[in-house]
Amino acid sequence: MAYTSRKLEYFYATLTGQGNDASELLDSLASLGVNFLALTLVPMGPDSTQLTLFPEDSAQLQRIAKQTGLPINGPHQAVVVQGDDEIGALAGIHRQLSNEKVEVFASNAVTDGKGRFGCVLFLRPEEAERAVRALAR
Repeated sequence: MAYTSRKLEYFYATLTGQGNDASELLDSLASLGVNFLALTLVPMGPDSTQLTLFPEDSAQLQRIAKQTGLPINGPHQAVVVQGDDEIGALAGIHRQLSNEKVEVFASNAVTDGKGRFGCVLFLRPEEAERAVRALAR
């Protein structure tokens, strides 16, 4: 199984109001040049949505958030793993981390349907570097 892993920073933003607020925020950030490597939107009730933003350039997002008044929480540490998809690929990654006593408290993964996958591992800050080292073996 061939894959690469690297640390990645992410931020939370919570929007309240209309259902299209997330779309408008993402359009606005894109027009300002912010590129996201990953994104998660989760409803937090009838009138709020939590966005988990994984920017390509964390400093840029922080700068723009400060300029525009966008309240973000972070940066937090994650690890992104990308590689060749095969049966058991994710199980092998989680097993390798477990064997090294690296605690993953959440993960998201997706395949591209063409033989590749991407996985985001949510970790405690002190675990991110250990996870990258464990996955390099």
